[in-house]
Amino acid sequence: MNDDRAKDPSRDAKRARGTDDAPRGSEDGSSHGSAGRSEVDATTDPTSARSAGGEAEPTTDLPVDAGPASEASVAPGDSVDFRDRWLRAEADLQNYRRRAQRDADESRRSAEDRLLREVIEVLDDLDRALEVAPQDAKKTAPQAASDDRWLTGVNLVAGKIRELLARAGVTPIEALGRPFDPHEHEALLEVEAPQGSAPGDVVNVVRPGYRRGDRVLRPARVVVARARVEAG
Repeated sequence: MNDDRAKDPSRDAKRARGTDDAPRGSEDGSSHGSAGRSEVDATTDPTSARSAGGEAEPTTDLPVDAGPASEASVAPGDSVDFRDRWLRAEADLQNYRRRAQRDADESRRSAEDRLLREVIEVLDDLDRALEVAPQDAKKTAPQAASDDRWLTGVNLVAGKIRELLARAGVTPIEALGRPFDPHEHEALLEVEAPQGSAPGDVVNVVRPGYRRGDRVLRPARVVVARARVEAG
């Protein structure tokens, strides 16, 4: 037996290589297998790839920006607020227009009233001129004719002015014999009530008054009667 082993040294060498190669092969196979499994796990599970030492891309589920259209979208509550603001602005505009029109009408009416008062003053002068016109019976015929022509011309001018005032809506205030009205009359003095007049009545008109529509253009200057004082 010993002689056979000695005669075949190649068999012993093969056995020695077999025993040495077997563990090496098992170690290589196990290392290759683990490497393959780690590569597969890295491709399928990002967490395993990070544990393996690699930097994986973070995966998030954030919505993608939709651009300007999404920014311009208005909530229903905002649209109601915009409508309310628009209605308020429209109401303010209408009020401003009415106020401006009313102010313009008032300014025009005030300017017309000032002009009409000046015309009335001219009429007052003409009436006073007619009141003091000479009425002398001793005048000669030429003088009387001249005075008549003068009076006729003044009366004609005064009549034209009265027609102008009437077309503008100006009418005289009836004051004589009426109760005193502080809205239409301006009292200059008081006198004892004459026969047939009650206290508080207008007994004399110093300057006639005028109204335009429902507004007093110029109050009448009047003399008012007061109660009689009984002698003791």
